[in-house]
Amino acid sequence: MSIQRRFLFLQGPHGPFFRQMAAALRKSGAEVWRVGFNAGDAAFWWGAPGYLPFRDSLAAWPATLATILRDKGITDIVLYGDTRPVHAEAVRQARAAGLRIHVFEEGYLRPYWITYERDGSNGHSRLRDLTVADMRAHLARDGRDMPTPPAHWGDMRQHIFYGALYHWFVMFRNARYPQFRPHRALPVRTEARLYSRRLMMMPFHALLRGLATLRIKVRGRPYHLALLQLEHDSSFQMHSPFRDMETFIDVVVAGFAKGAPRAHHLVLKAHPLENGRKPLRRLIRQAAIARGIADRVHYVRGGKLAHLLDSARSAVTINSTAGQQVLWRGIPLRIFGTAVYDKPDFVSDQPLPAFFTAARRPDTRAYRDFRQFLLETSQVPGGFYSTKGRRNLITKLVPLMLAESDPYAGKQHDDDVHDLRLAS
Repeated sequence: MSIQRRFLFLQGPHGPFFRQMAAALRKSGAEVWRVGFNAGDAAFWWGAPGYLPFRDSLAAWPATLATILRDKGITDIVLYGDTRPVHAEAVRQARAAGLRIHVFEEGYLRPYWITYERDGSNGHSRLRDLTVADMRAHLARDGRDMPTPPAHWGDMRQHIFYGALYHWFVMFRNARYPQFRPHRALPVRTEARLYSRRLMMMPFHALLRGLATLRIKVRGRPYHLALLQLEHDSSFQMHSPFRDMETFIDVVVAGFAKGAPRAHHLVLKAHPLENGRKPLRRLIRQAAIARGIADRVHYVRGGKLAHLLDSARSAVTINSTAGQQVLWRGIPLRIFGTAVYDKPDFVSDQPLPAFFTAARRPDTRAYRDFRQFLLETSQVPGGFYSTKGRRNLITKLVPLMLAESDPYAGKQHDDDVHDLRLAS
């Protein structure tokens, strides 16, 4: 007789995804609890059973968690990211107790997929230990046709909206959680203001971005791309050699100035969710002026990457998931941090000046096998933020989360997934 599954959800993506995912698991016969650390967590769990508020200091979390795991008979822990302090402690205790650890992240192949893994993600992912040869063996045994994504960006507007709403609750309704401290260094009030301003300014920023992209392409000069990231993101904080984005900008501009042909230009593109917490345009200009190449260095604010990639000679980043769009097009890529796609088959290890002089191209066949392996294992179609995206996602996730095996251990059979009728 199988043991009843008992899930403990911790912090999730902004919005109702975790609450709806929990409802679907309950329909399958599982029990579900959720630890909430602030009023934003509570608001997005509204009306659902099993809410456990945590109102103590972070120092009390290990003992509180151990009690919950024991008293509730938890078999599974569900996380969004595995590096914030409360999640890192949960992973430690879950491993010691032999519990299943379900980790969600934004898709390694954004925007139409999300990432679902066991035990860890990004720099802690099991993908780091798998070679392309391992993946090809899996594909030969369990291969399927590669899904084709739809021709639309995804749910960026909803993402920003839920982020602003979450921080509003934390800022104005958090009296019952007096000891809550965000895992990011920026004050919650500043986070909320930046999210709200970003939401309101999206049309204006889109216009500026379009004009900047048009100017770059009309000039017809060869150019290289630098893909900037969010400095507060866990991939940057935990899996990067840089202390801040300013250092990365300086390294890239210096390498370009030393190695790139004089006729070439450098375009630094901001992350789509960049909200102005750092004066990136000014930092880039200062770095370019210091090396006498201000007329060859350009900044583009967020937006779709495809328009710029179409004509790029090469790209550099720390460990952005956007690096996979670069590799998909067969464009040379140089990275600095820990990434799941950091394989010698398709990521260059050249010194940066040499890379800008004559970048080595990736093995596109190897990358396409890697990409197909991801699509057959950890990449689940759908999204955290839009209604349709969540509905598509949850129907596919229930059998994956209830399966005994890790997604990378073998093909998950989901022939009857589309017959499920779960809460949206």
